[in-house]
Amino acid sequence: MANILVIEDAEEFAALIQFKLKGAGHNVTLAENGKLGLEAAEKNPPDLIVLDVMMPVMNGLETLSRLRSNPALKSIPVIMLTAQSSEQEIVRGLEQGADDYITKPFSTKVFLARVNAILSRTGKS
Repeated sequence: MANILVIEDAEEFAALIQFKLKGAGHNVTLAENGKLGLEAAEKNPPDLIVLDVMMPVMNGLETLSRLRSNPALKSIPVIMLTAQSSEQEIVRGLEQGADDYITKPFSTKVFLARVNAILSRTGKS
């Protein structure tokens, strides 16, 4: 069982992700934008972060940049989860430090498999 922070502004989408992750036995914390997500991560560092790209207040790429520049948070695995599916956007996210990049819409089975693969590699599964 891992502690997973989901930073996603679309309420219904965040609820779906939370439902699937909880069903797989994980503890889930939700944040509706990058600023609140960073605050949540600093308060209680998660084992994994699922991060949307297009959000108000602070977008996902800025959030990722701040996570990677914070010594206490930089090693937390991050899965980018977004509707931005161009090759350029995927490369940009991975180059900025994302551990994986999943485009919407997606299969929840594939999503959970990717979450579990990262958690297994980090010893948090």
